[in-house]
Amino acid sequence: MRGCRHFEAAKLGLYDDFRTVRQKNNNVAIVERQYGFLTAAARRPVLYEDLGVPDTVMGRFEMLSAVLILYFRRTRTSARTGQEIAQEIVDAFFEDVDHSIRELGVGDVAVPKRMKKLAGMFYGRLETYSAALESKDAAALTEALKRNFHPEASPAEVSMQGLAAYLFEAEAALAGLGEELVESGMLDVPEPRA
Repeated sequence: MRGCRHFEAAKLGLYDDFRTVRQKNNNVAIVERQYGFLTAAARRPVLYEDLGVPDTVMGRFEMLSAVLILYFRRTRTSARTGQEIAQEIVDAFFEDVDHSIRELGVGDVAVPKRMKKLAGMFYGRLETYSAALESKDAAALTEALKRNFHPEASPAEVSMQGLAAYLFEAEAALAGLGEELVESGMLDVPEPRA
């Protein structure tokens, strides 16, 4: 009988391994779907035509970063599954950035340095935007957006109030969406009003 228990435990362990593999495969589909929603949200024409986002490589990086920050703020209180998916979204984002850098012709030797710089930029924005969103400080968010989206422009040249207002509205809308959307990779960032 003792041998049977050991066999049963071994069978359960093997089953757990298969369940883990199946869950990871399922997460791949969820992450791809969710990352697709997030990148589509960051590419909406109204952001570039009406809200002051520059239609450049760095402008698109900045906008995707802002959308991802909204997503991460929404999922920070999610159950374990939602947080695991969010971590995989981060990984997908940096894989995407790495691929984009290589497509732009940056050599293999320079890629890690560029990735480190872009990761630092992203995490700096995460901290700054989160602080402004948390404290509902529209002026601080507007100023941070100006610095990041238009680093060469003087503050008087650019207005990012519309984008800041949109980020506040989008965060409020995302907070009202259910966990089932997070866990299924169907969380969509609302479209800005023109």
